[in-house]
Amino acid sequence: MIESILFDLDGTLADTAPDLAGALNAVRLSRNLPELPNKVIRPAVSLGAGAMIKVGFDIEEGHSDYEEIRENFLRIYSENIANKTKLFDGIEEVLSELENTKKTWGIVTNKSSALTIPLLKALSLDKRAACIVCGDTLEHTKPHPAPIIHACQQIQSDPALTVFVGDAKRDIEAGNKAGTKTVVALYGYINENDDPKKWGADGMITSPHEIHEILEELSK
Repeated sequence: MIESILFDLDGTLADTAPDLAGALNAVRLSRNLPELPNKVIRPAVSLGAGAMIKVGFDIEEGHSDYEEIRENFLRIYSENIANKTKLFDGIEEVLSELENTKKTWGIVTNKSSALTIPLLKALSLDKRAACIVCGDTLEHTKPHPAPIIHACQQIQSDPALTVFVGDAKRDIEAGNKAGTKTVVALYGYINENDDPKKWGADGMITSPHEIHEILEELSK
């Protein structure tokens, strides 16, 4: 019987792409570059700042402009962290149902705590989540299993009785290595070149509304 469920944040619980894309485009405009459409930026959102900077400026860490761009990008994003961000349709109902049925839920994200906590406060989730494991909580981040193992320890849940839901390959890798069941959120920020069927997840969902159904399936 599944007792607990852990969620990735960006692209799984919350649609953060509009604010992240806005910050990236603000930096582009400051460098006299045109804005990129959201559909170009969106697939990189779950992969972190480095991936977004690669999309926005075609540079990587080590480039002479990288640190300045990263600093400006994160500053602008932190100042506008919840302007357009909202929970994906159906997530509020899912969380309420989990709470009503006494199932524990938490968050495991690679996003830094400096960005995660203000965002969760803005979304009124900071006091509802049983645990919040951020990218700087531990030495390792996903796809390392340590953050998920740590989350399970915090909520006193057996990984074998826990489900981790995420929208990136590294989420599924981390969950599998940690010993949890894993579910791909296909409604999230998945690149058109990705093939989630090859990630080794225990299930896939096309909308948050399918979470309870797949929990039942995984509990059999």
